[in-house]
Amino acid sequence: MISRNQWMTGALGAAVIVSALGVVYVKHDSRKLFVDLQELQRVRDELNIEWGQLQLEQSTWATPSRVESVAVSRLGMTIPGPESVVTVRR
Repeated sequence: MISRNQWMTGALGAAVIVSALGVVYVKHDSRKLFVDLQELQRVRDELNIEWGQLQLEQSTWATPSRVESVAVSRLGMTIPGPESVVTVRR
């Protein structure tokens, strides 16, 4: 028959082993999540760089001189002469 002290020792030993396995699992999971976090931060940084480049490109393409140049060269538009301008008054 197992004495009460032996039973308590066995139960505490099992609890220590379960606790140690829990610590190992949580530590592994924590490291895995940290690696995932670093990867997501790297992707975020790359997207921020690309966003900045796209904003710069958009501002370059949208300058008034660029718009006028495209209007003249591709669409054949011209600035109307003074005789073509009509002023509307109330």
